[in-house]
Amino acid sequence: MYKVDGPREEALKILIKVFEDKSYSNILIKNLGQKYTSLDRSFITELVYGTIKYKLRIDYIISKQSNINMNKISPSILNILRMGIYQIDYLDRVPNSAAVDESVKLAKKYDNIGASKFVNGLLRNYCRRKDAISFSELKSDKTAYLSVVYSYPKWMVKAIIDDYGYEFTEDFLKYSNLAADTTIRVNRLKIDKETLKDKLTQNNIEVYNGRYMENSLVIKNIPGILNIDEYKEGYFTVQDESSMLAAYILNPKPGDFVMDVCASPGTKSTYMAEIMGNRGTIISGDIHKGKLKLVDNNSKRLGIDIISTIWNDAERLNNEFVGKADKLLVDAPCSGLGIMRKKPEIRWNRTIDEIKEIQNIQKSILSSSSKYLKVGGSLVYSTCTILKDENINMIYKFLDENKNFELEGFENILPKGLKKEDAKKGYIELFPNTDFIDGFFIAKMKRKA
Repeated sequence: MYKVDGPREEALKILIKVFEDKSYSNILIKNLGQKYTSLDRSFITELVYGTIKYKLRIDYIISKQSNINMNKISPSILNILRMGIYQIDYLDRVPNSAAVDESVKLAKKYDNIGASKFVNGLLRNYCRRKDAISFSELKSDKTAYLSVVYSYPKWMVKAIIDDYGYEFTEDFLKYSNLAADTTIRVNRLKIDKETLKDKLTQNNIEVYNGRYMENSLVIKNIPGILNIDEYKEGYFTVQDESSMLAAYILNPKPGDFVMDVCASPGTKSTYMAEIMGNRGTIISGDIHKGKLKLVDNNSKRLGIDIISTIWNDAERLNNEFVGKADKLLVDAPCSGLGIMRKKPEIRWNRTIDEIKEIQNIQKSILSSSSKYLKVGGSLVYSTCTILKDENINMIYKFLDENKNFELEGFENILPKGLKKEDAKKGYIELFPNTDFIDGFFIAKMKRKA
């Protein structure tokens, strides 16, 4: 048996599952538990996320170097090559020789001597001739060029260009390949922001104030964030500022009856409970029964007791709650293009047909859930994508079919530093390349008499 590098082999196994089985890399990495040191876990994470992100660009390079058709290369060897090229191109701390040698060892273990020679020859040749690889032949087709150079499927690039133009799209694609900050929300029911900052700092964790939200912190140098005492004690929860804004803009009050119809894992439900001072009622529903346990567990950890979880298909009307909600949150399922910094495989696991189906689900959820709202109540619709057909166009369709609803401006409650003219109209678009948080859409509507 050939002795291979453990972290690289683990990364290979994860990549095969992601590309062959459409598994989620973040879940697979999370499931590693304490099997590896923090340093090895960081390396595995970087190798997995980086290879996933740049798959199309790397595959283009492989196709230019290989005398074997890409379709004829086995999944294990193809992913070994992808990992090898990623290390050569993007990991300066890894010598080229190490990237090649470890790739060859993996090929020997997962295939045969012939395959290992193929891997060795291709990677060594690339090390010698990498400057000769050019993408200039693609420039006649601007969409194809952006697709390969930044490594996104062509249909996705075209869709973003259609919505926002070429220059914005290039900037968005480039920025969505960068690593995202880890942002946490301070649980002010248990602790204040400065006290938590002190506790984390004492544990040699780098902590910075968030960009917009008063109770947000950005943390660094913490590979196992869910294992530290401060998390277990319920002093914070992991949540991006974009996600926080959806609950914040809904602006629930103490004593309100609030519904969150697509609630799992409960980050927005628990934030609304905090805003309400843990006074009132929140009904948190989800179609996945198993995921409701996540909402319950998060509520218990954070010291919240006003949240009741129910199994519920948000596309179908639940007559029990018609006309009862003061506030309603519809954080709808979506294509997820705004969070590709955190889940890079989204770009490969989505298709045009799937997105069309998602839009149908969004429309159905909005139509059914809106009936839970009282006259005079507020509804927030949010997604973690940037595509207009899932966002503002969806809202306009809803308003056209539901004349008893209207957009409700919220410019007066936006956090300092977040300047969005469209907030006056009742919606905002957030982008990682311009707002430096997750891509998100948030619209607020009011039910009229």
